[in-house]
Amino acid sequence: MQPDEIDYDGNLGTKPKIAVPDDVQDAIRTLIEWSGDDPSREGLLDTPKRVARAWKEYCQGYEEDPAIHLSRTFEEVGGYDELVLLKDIPFQSHCEHHMAPIIGKASIAYMPTDRVVGISKLARVLHGYARRLQVQERLTAEVARCVYDNLKPHGVAVVIEASHSCMTARGVRTPGVGMTTSKLYGCFLDDASSRKEVMALMGY
Repeated sequence: MQPDEIDYDGNLGTKPKIAVPDDVQDAIRTLIEWSGDDPSREGLLDTPKRVARAWKEYCQGYEEDPAIHLSRTFEEVGGYDELVLLKDIPFQSHCEHHMAPIIGKASIAYMPTDRVVGISKLARVLHGYARRLQVQERLTAEVARCVYDNLKPHGVAVVIEASHSCMTARGVRTPGVGMTTSKLYGCFLDDASSRKEVMALMGY
């Protein structure tokens, strides 16, 4: 079994290979040739299909509505109404300007009203938006808004730290630089003590 038979979830052989249209393969061959290599040499013969399938996986977030992950909630939480925080969730995205990798981590917190959601669902919301062409600022805002609109909590706080390959591997070529963005709603925006608490728990 070839490595490109691994499906989106990392399972071997459970899904058929995605058919890649000829015009997509031709576009990738053109890029290879324009970059200075020969797309007809042995090592590059299957590269157009592999690249196309990889990008279909990188951008699988376009095929889902992240809000669906927040549709099932739980009310039997023993009266718990304090902060819920999922910290340092790793993610990978791609910048919409150079289609270069964005690699980072996110912390997502909310102050529930009368219901909570399974913690893995917060990570799924993040990945649903991250697996699209993105800018970090929009990614941060989209995750926060999705949680706020669908869970109706007292407040939401999202902080994302990431390294951008469009800056570290090209252009100014400055490795080791990270970017931090945040988006706050509700009590975390309006109440200084709540904001201080959540940012401290996130490590800021």
